[in-house]
Amino acid sequence: MPATPEQQAPKIAFPCRYPVKVMGEAADGFEQDVLAIFQRHAPATSVDDMAARPSAKGNYLALTVTIEATGLEQLEALFADLKTLSAVKLVL
Repeated sequence: MPATPEQQAPKIAFPCRYPVKVMGEAADGFEQDVLAIFQRHAPATSVDDMAARPSAKGNYLALTVTIEATGLEQLEALFADLKTLSAVKLVL
């Protein structure tokens, strides 16, 4: 059964500002490791593009990094690279 227009993901017009959420263990170096991966895929990304929010008990850290996305291939490669970090639990 084909998807109806309401069920299809919205098309993204590239280039655009694109927020990526990364949740992981609040370990030493987590933010720096995540930022290094973002800079590999979107070189203009800086610490100013990152917002961090710790969990209630401080065991986890939610990072939102907004990049200048150039295409789906870039985002897919970025997500795959982020998932290689052992501290990362979820990428949205």
